[in-house]
Amino acid sequence: MQSSRTKWCRKVLTAVGVSIGALATSSAALGTAAAAEKFVALTQIVDHPSIDAIRKGFEDGLAARGFVPGKTVKWEVQSAQGSPATAAQIARKFVGDEPDVIVAIGTPSAQALAAATKSIPIVFAGLSDPIGAKLVESIEHPGHNVTGSAQYAPVGHQLDLVKELVPAVSRIGVIYNPGEANSVAVLARIKQEAQSRGIEIVEATANRSSDVAASAQSLVGKVDVLFVPQDNTAVSALESIIQVAYSAKIPFFASDSGSVERGALASVGMDEQIIGELAGQIAADILEGKKPRDIPVALGDKTSLAINLKSAKRMGVTVPDAVVARALHVVE
Repeated sequence: MQSSRTKWCRKVLTAVGVSIGALATSSAALGTAAAAEKFVALTQIVDHPSIDAIRKGFEDGLAARGFVPGKTVKWEVQSAQGSPATAAQIARKFVGDEPDVIVAIGTPSAQALAAATKSIPIVFAGLSDPIGAKLVESIEHPGHNVTGSAQYAPVGHQLDLVKELVPAVSRIGVIYNPGEANSVAVLARIKQEAQSRGIEIVEATANRSSDVAASAQSLVGKVDVLFVPQDNTAVSALESIIQVAYSAKIPFFASDSGSVERGALASVGMDEQIIGELAGQIAADILEGKKPRDIPVALGDKTSLAINLKSAKRMGVTVPDAVVARALHVVE
């Protein structure tokens, strides 16, 4: 017969074995969960409402596929605060962190990432000319590790709106950063469309946000209208342009509804929320195993009209009721 002491030892050893087995199983489960967690990092060139709307759309598009930023996926966001040098630093940091996908809002941020890595998938959001920025080979076949969503500015519709609200316009002053490839590409299209409408374009450059006010002021007395394309530098300092427009009673047109809410007279632009959602869907495709080179660039095609009636009054413009009726966004 076994002694009671022997039986007791066997029970203890059995219990320990069960506990160790349970611990091993638990550790394995945790290891699997950790391995399955995805990491998405996002960098944006600057902070302003239009970019914020694109980022919100991106988060929504990603979450719609089950990848909820900060919950089911690791999530990090950094802004370059308008500095290309800072954008390059963020790009190098993110590459070192080795996320599953890096997202870029703004051409300078996307270019910095493309220069920093040829292997980690990059998804851009809201660019106007990804081909001109040398980020993709074509819209249908991006090639390499970069793809995303693009919004081609409806410059023809924008100029038609200017002529509708300011019929006597003959010269438009465009404020932009010549260092942004996106803005340079849009300006070329603006010039082409303006020529066919008998309008002269006068350029005013701003390399930094702090230069924007002086650039806007330099156009006073030289132009009939102020205009800002999808330029992150100019939009980040929009209030300084608005003050010049108010003081000189010059109509100021923008390219996005967010700028109209801040005080620009009017805009015809793409829906930033949708542009962001398209990029979010692309990022989800990559997290599920697709390669960027196999995912065509998604193009936004929905435009909307925005009008700020309060600014129209301060800038000396009467907005016809028919234009107000067409507007999706009206600020009163």
